[in-house]
Amino acid sequence: MLEQFLSIFLQSHCKCCQRSTKDTVCSYCWQKLASHKLSEQDRLRLYQTKSVCAWGRYEGQLKRAIALMKYQCQPEIGNLLGRELAKTWKENNLGKPESKVSVVPIPMHANKEQERGFNQAEIIARSFCQLTGYRLETKVLSRIRATEAMFNLSSKAARERNLRKAIRVEKRPKHAVLLIDDIYTTGTTVNETVRVLQQKQIKVIGVAVVAKAGALA
Repeated sequence: MLEQFLSIFLQSHCKCCQRSTKDTVCSYCWQKLASHKLSEQDRLRLYQTKSVCAWGRYEGQLKRAIALMKYQCQPEIGNLLGRELAKTWKENNLGKPESKVSVVPIPMHANKEQERGFNQAEIIARSFCQLTGYRLETKVLSRIRATEAMFNLSSKAARERNLRKAIRVEKRPKHAVLLIDDIYTTGTTVNETVRVLQQKQIKVIGVAVVAKAGALA
């Protein structure tokens, strides 16, 4: 009787739909998430043209899951997506010929991170490193100036101004850098981060993200 009573409170629920499940998301929500996964052909083409490894397209259930992670305090979703991103990275052998890699999450301003309770890029990066064996380095970069949400800015010039002098290198990484973020939209954030790193003669091999928004080309 006591075990039955406790099981009501101890059972897990899907982070997307609240169905009972032993996993982070239930099988129904996972099928919907997986439907947005990029094909191997599209993923390799994206990496060859932009040095971006993306797990899926930023749409539908994947878009909703990322929003739940960030705005409804569900970091467990980030753990799941980080593991899936790592599996994809390994399956496609995208780390070669770099045998030693420092994984660096895109930084969040301290005030925003305190408000949210975590940096989603760091959550994803931590799970990514657990599967790849790469070195996680969370103190390489900092965001020293609060910036406006990029989706509020329509022009390329406005997005570039928004990030100007916002990111700083705090310490040198041990190896060449693979950047990690949740979403790749226009590439403005990644491009500015790469520029800042390269100014310090730090090699960047690419960026791995959970979702790519917009066209792949």
